[in-house]
Amino acid sequence: MEIKRGTPVFPGVTIGPALVLDTEGYRIPQRFIASEQVEAEVERFRQGQAAAVLEAEDNRRTVSDKLGGQYGAIFTFHVLFLQDPTLQQEIISAIREHGWAAEYAVSRVMRGHAKDFERVAQGPFASRAADLFDLEKAMLRNLLGHRREQLQHLNVPVVVLAHDLTPSETAALDPAMVHAFATEAGGRTSHTAIMAGALEIPAVVGLGKFLTDVSGGDLVIVDGNRGLVILDPDDETRASYEVARKSFHKFESGLTQLRELPAQTRDGVRIALLGNIEFPHEADHCLERGADGVGLYRTEFLYLGLQSDPTEAEHLDAYLRVIRALGPQRPVVIRTLDLGADKFATPSEPANHERNPFLGLRSVRLCLKNLPLFKTQMRAILRASAAGDVRIMFPMVSTLAELRECKRILAEVKRDLDAEGVPFNRQLPIGTMIEVPSAAIMASQLAREVDFFSIGTNDLVQYTLAADRTNEHVASLYNPADPAVLQLIRMVVAAAEQQGITVNVCGEMSGEPMYTLLLLGMGLRQLSVTPHNIPEIKKLIRSVSVEEAEAVTDEALRLETGRDITNFLREQTRRILPEVVG
Repeated sequence: MEIKRGTPVFPGVTIGPALVLDTEGYRIPQRFIASEQVEAEVERFRQGQAAAVLEAEDNRRTVSDKLGGQYGAIFTFHVLFLQDPTLQQEIISAIREHGWAAEYAVSRVMRGHAKDFERVAQGPFASRAADLFDLEKAMLRNLLGHRREQLQHLNVPVVVLAHDLTPSETAALDPAMVHAFATEAGGRTSHTAIMAGALEIPAVVGLGKFLTDVSGGDLVIVDGNRGLVILDPDDETRASYEVARKSFHKFESGLTQLRELPAQTRDGVRIALLGNIEFPHEADHCLERGADGVGLYRTEFLYLGLQSDPTEAEHLDAYLRVIRALGPQRPVVIRTLDLGADKFATPSEPANHERNPFLGLRSVRLCLKNLPLFKTQMRAILRASAAGDVRIMFPMVSTLAELRECKRILAEVKRDLDAEGVPFNRQLPIGTMIEVPSAAIMASQLAREVDFFSIGTNDLVQYTLAADRTNEHVASLYNPADPAVLQLIRMVVAAAEQQGITVNVCGEMSGEPMYTLLLLGMGLRQLSVTPHNIPEIKKLIRSVSVEEAEAVTDEALRLETGRDITNFLREQTRRILPEVVG
């Protein structure tokens, strides 16, 4: 049994067979065979191995003919390794002694050798691990043949393990068959992590290298509450997690009674508790969890898998689906496209290689460069505003000039709709996200230009602390409780209060119970969180008074380091509601 520690990004406990996506791309259908099948399985391995040798030799000849013998020689290692009698005997012994299926024996043995190569820090053999993964894949391909099971065509539930998943790959996961996923790379607030929340799949990211330690079909536990992945758990651990899974489910089920109750503190202060959504169907999740509306509707999903940009009608249909689900009285804050960096590209603006995409052409910068793209979405948002309480919000605004340019284009689109006789809400509320330090510093000036603020803590933390939120190597630096971040949040709240506009927090910080007391104590009266987190945040709000929250905040702000503040907030939250603290 091995325990890997990473960053939890969606809660829950899953126990199931592994699908190692990055090297297999398909599921090994079985681990064990009956004793009477052993010799037939050995013969099946020999046939698959022979086919893989022929394939490697063909690759060597093809590359030699096209590029020259020196390049073809690269595949000589493949041929020699596959023909090595010691390797063959090791795999055959695994089949005979352990009763392993041929595919599973190949994967376990090959990964053991790959791990040995990875231990070589330098020298000519340091890169051979990649070759072994290629050879593993070749042998699995020849063994499985037509029984290969693609990720999109799974017929049994699995736990997906990968180096990383793109937002598009994550969005394509079927929660009915993918019960959890874990990745070597990534951070708590990467867009892939956000997608896990949208799909409500338990997930752990930022585990570091571990794929060589696991083969497809191995039993694994993904603990999305504590950020653990347990490989090949022993019976005692498995049993304890079965108990933990039932206990977690019981706690979550108990929160359903809060659905119809308001998010109100013990001293009667009402907090607007809204949902962050990625897909239209999540509007139902918001209603099921008792949300007051949608505080952040991310619209980038519209670009998933399209060959051309979505039309105005496609935008409008998506927005109306959410409005109809929630009803005309609940607010729906639609964020204009936040494309680029770790998110999606558009067909009209394909992703370009940038030295630092997080500081490059993304979000509102991309929209101001591509006005047809921007205006198409604005027209759809304005048209949707005739059907309900719709509000528009601009992301990643870094200067007053950017905000004013967005407003100018919006006014232009309004005039066009007016001329066409198309109905819309002429008093459509306009907001801006506060995600970069320059916007927080200029909050007093920005507050005069908009009807509301929404603090996007995911980006605000990474830009303030210069720590990439998707990079597991600097995860220790990425801390929402850092004093510098908290000072910026205080500035934004004060500026909003001074101008009499509302201010919301919609980053992952608002959905983490540990920060709820802090945010309430800083004066926040509106929080927008992943729908799944609404019940426990509501329970915490209903368990404290504003006076208690302010006392916690005052004490937290006296501390000098993010680590000290985090530890203090965790203990205060555990004192009030121990069930929500891991």
